[in-house]
Amino acid sequence: MSINLPPVLPGPRRIVTSHDSDGKAVVSVDGTVHSSVMIEGFNGHRTGTFWASTDGLPTNDNNCSEDGGARQVGDLGLFASNAANFIYSDLGPGVRTPMHRTPSIDYNILIHGELILITEDGTETHLKNAGDVVIQKGTNHAWRNPGKEWTRWATVLVDAKPAVVNGQELGWFLEMEK
Repeated sequence: MSINLPPVLPGPRRIVTSHDSDGKAVVSVDGTVHSSVMIEGFNGHRTGTFWASTDGLPTNDNNCSEDGGARQVGDLGLFASNAANFIYSDLGPGVRTPMHRTPSIDYNILIHGELILITEDGTETHLKNAGDVVIQKGTNHAWRNPGKEWTRWATVLVDAKPAVVNGQELGWFLEMEK
């Protein structure tokens, strides 16, 4: 995808708390989470990872000093079995993501700009206000930015059993061409 895009949004600040050796709560990480291109050649969609818990659910991250923001989750950094992933996505003006589906429950929260949710039946739902929420239950969907500036939303993806419709399991799907 070769389009002229304005400069990307600055990375958001991430603060992580933990415990010191006396059991007191402390800030252990305070820094910027930079985004990167999610799919090579598709510069209009960038993501950054706030935290990924990959050791199963419930996680043991409260007793681990490893920075969950540095963990890789799955092939595209979206989801993995027995894991939870907290990411943000930036979408350039006029850009549309490929149609896709993950076997997860996704909690999406619009942070900046406007976003259109496109479902498999062609329905388009316009998110206009920061704080608007979309909950994806293993459904096929795409996103489009109708605005003139970058859009940002945060997503928590939690591993789930794939949706089953008429006896058919609906697992991972990524549209390669549109």
